[in-house]
Amino acid sequence: MQNQPIKTISEEELILRLRSQDASAVSVLYDMYSPTLFGVVLQIVKEDETAEDVLQEAFVKIWSSFQSYDSSKGRLFTWMINVCRNLAIDKIRSKQYRVSQKTREIPTAPRAVYGTSSFKPEHIGLREITERLSPEQKQIIDLMYFEGLTQSEISEEFDIPLGTVKTRARSAIKTLGKLFKGRD
Repeated sequence: MQNQPIKTISEEELILRLRSQDASAVSVLYDMYSPTLFGVVLQIVKEDETAEDVLQEAFVKIWSSFQSYDSSKGRLFTWMINVCRNLAIDKIRSKQYRVSQKTREIPTAPRAVYGTSSFKPEHIGLREITERLSPEQKQIIDLMYFEGLTQSEISEEFDIPLGTVKTRARSAIKTLGKLFKGRD
């Protein structure tokens, strides 16, 4: 299948079409500017998926608030970069984003690894050290590392909110780190 060439028109014509609410102009606008705007957003948010979300939100905002664009104050591209940049900054400053960054699921090895003879937690005294965790932290660590459950599975199986599972896991890992340092 052959790639279609990107349709480009002059900025002035594009502005006229957007001002007249020509919906097909948004496709042209997206084709012309999205790769560059995505790069701007990605530099700020650092994750492809989040950058894609912010870019989509930016194009919706550009379309819905296009009447506020004033060509005497700057080029269309500059205005769009500012919209994208501001949305990206708002995103990384949002409480929801900060919490999601702290509670991202901790990757775990597949369950098969836990049954192999190469990994034996008792060799490093992990079982004894986990006894020093709070009961909630110990339960999460036991289920994740000794039973091989994912955080989502723990949440569903024990009817605990996923955020709570992630918070307990993160707290337990920090505590374990301090306990291991104390053994040196």
